Amino acid sequence: MRKWLNGMLMLALGMSIVLSGCGESGGGNTSTSPEKDDSSQSQGETGTASTQDTLIFGRGGDSAALDPAIVTDGESLKIGHQVFDSLLEYKEGTTEVAPALAESWEVTADGLTYTFKLRQGVKFHDGTDFNAEAVVFNFNRWSDPKSSYKFAGDSFDYYDSMFGPEGSRVIKEVTAVDPATVQFTLNQPQAPFLQNIAMTCFGIASPQAIKDKKENFKSEPVGTGPFVFKEWKRNDSITLEKNPDYWKQGLPKLNKVIVRSIPDNTARFNALQNGEIDLMEDLNPDDRPLLESNTELQKFERPSFNVAYIGFNMKKKPFDNPKVRQALNHAVNKQAIIDAFFGGQAKPAVNPMPPSLWGYNESVQDYDYNLDTAKKLLAEAGYANGIPEELTFYAMPVSRPYMPDGKKVAEAIQADFEKIGVKVSIQSPEWATYLDDTKNGEKDDIYMMGWTGDNGDPDNFLYTLLDKDAIPGNNRSFYVNEELHKLLIQAQQETSQDKRAELYKQAQEIIKKDAPWIPLVHSTPLLAGKANVKGYVPSPTGSESYAGIYFE
Repeated sequence: MRKWLNGMLMLALGMSIVLSGCGESGGGNTSTSPEKDDSSQSQGETGTASTQDTLIFGRGGDSAALDPAIVTDGESLKIGHQVFDSLLEYKEGTTEVAPALAESWEVTADGLTYTFKLRQGVKFHDGTDFNAEAVVFNFNRWSDPKSSYKFAGDSFDYYDSMFGPEGSRVIKEVTAVDPATVQFTLNQPQAPFLQNIAMTCFGIASPQAIKDKKENFKSEPVGTGPFVFKEWKRNDSITLEKNPDYWKQGLPKLNKVIVRSIPDNTARFNALQNGEIDLMEDLNPDDRPLLESNTELQKFERPSFNVAYIGFNMKKKPFDNPKVRQALNHAVNKQAIIDAFFGGQAKPAVNPMPPSLWGYNESVQDYDYNLDTAKKLLAEAGYANGIPEELTFYAMPVSRPYMPDGKKVAEAIQADFEKIGVKVSIQSPEWATYLDDTKNGEKDDIYMMGWTGDNGDPDNFLYTLLDKDAIPGNNRSFYVNEELHKLLIQAQQETSQDKRAELYKQAQEIIKKDAPWIPLVHSTPLLAGKANVKGYVPSPTGSESYAGIYFE
């Protein structure tokens, strides 16, 4: 079994990118306390102690919650990645699986049993022991819809998306063989199983903290990660402090990380130039020349491992009609949007997954920008004079790696739609509400969303976003196609990557014809930081560790 997994697990998608952090007024703090020993100061490559030990990171939006198991948004998972460890992790800058809380693992030949040997001596931030029982507690909490530790408003959408909904779970049972050994028994083989459990959303939380804090755990997280949660000022900042007992020797190098929410891209860049923050994400593409000309700053590019899209709420008319969805695909000028808002830092999207990912179908043809064709399709759908009622278009209220300015892009699309007789009203509620509303599908007719790949497997785009098993959850279009579902489940269980790739190519053809989305762009996000920031290794998944960062 390990042999057939090797091909998939060595999918190192060498990619670069940067993430965010921020916080108080002023730049990274300078330590002047004579009591502080060298172990509390960051170390450069030469071993020389640096006195700057606080990183302030600027990002576009706040977290929805701090329990990574109950969220799907990148802003929440960025924090989760610092506070929690998963059984496995990805090697820096790649999606290649590596040991983490699990030191090693064995897989049976039939692909149905995974046995993990756990790292011993690891403590949660509350001082309790990490062990096999803690792993069992977490996975049982996520899989059991009636769990006593599933609190008001909680839903474990990622677990359902990656391991199937109740009634068709991939994981049959998780058992503690002994304190340092945990065993997973599967109902059927799952090719990306190891890739999946390395994801941040499956970070192992302290069972005692969940029992004690209950619903407050989502705002007071406790894991085993390199940083300990200290404070959350809503829509302002999150403060993390060094875990002095972290199991990776010599990490973290920083004493503190402050992650600030600065929604406006220009304001965030100004804060960087003024020394108020040390790193920032989602630079306006137009600001790239200014960044490159400033010798006190440095540029980072996150590789194009994402997709931004416009989704149709297929629970509602007229989007139950495929010709309406196809018509609107023909009505959007993707290249004009890229030229106007992405500064050339994006490519038009054809499929729901990026071309850099194996299994991408290059033979799929996009809907061309053709207003006459769009009007013809609307007429065939019974809307010769356009759609009479005004539709609600949810535009993202925060900048994202794949969408620097959601409202402006929405306005451009609004103008395109109006040319074929489709009027939309743009709404942008605050981010947490936005996510809830689009997940429930009661208030939006059309919505803007995007996705950065989590684990280097096509399953994480196609099954996670567009399969019927992801309703309610990441499938915010409420799109159901039984033929597609069969293909995606078959691809999960197939051991040959070549055969899986062919199945995913077939899946992309079905999706293109059904048009539940307008795949918009695959972006190359720009990030920026002070020139003295070192040790940052971006991840293609968008959630990298800050533990190795230091100041030169």
